[in-house]
Amino acid sequence: MRIGELAERAGTSTRTLRYYESRGLLPARRAGNGYRTYDEDDLRLIQQIRTLQDFGFDLEETRPFVECLRAGHPAGDSCPASLDVYRGKLAELDELIGRLGSIRAQVGEQLVRAEAVQAGAARAGAGRATGPEPLCELTIHQLPEGEDT
Repeated sequence: MRIGELAERAGTSTRTLRYYESRGLLPARRAGNGYRTYDEDDLRLIQQIRTLQDFGFDLEETRPFVECLRAGHPAGDSCPASLDVYRGKLAELDELIGRLGSIRAQVGEQLVRAEAVQAGAARAGAGRATGPEPLCELTIHQLPEGEDT
């Protein structure tokens, strides 16, 4: 198949496929007329790359999976190098979850403090009339009927 068909079937662009080719992830085979040619194995490579990227893997992290498929294995994660990448990604995610948990706790503590301050201000203002205090007193005198100002 040609690059346009592969891009359509893989749900990506021809530009992306050319980029994968330039990074050595997609083989660069050419027909006699100079057109790039691909097969079903190449589609599997692209699907593997895209699935891993959907999981948050960067492009270079997909390389061991692609190489595993190219070596003829039935799945990209059936090679030791791929399993190492999985382990590394899990460690990275665990660290991120830990940092997010810490940030969440800090935000929760800040919320509790802010709510306490707001509740204290509301209690202090309960004895007063609502609304802003006037800046000055204004006295209005009515003129007797028939008089103008």
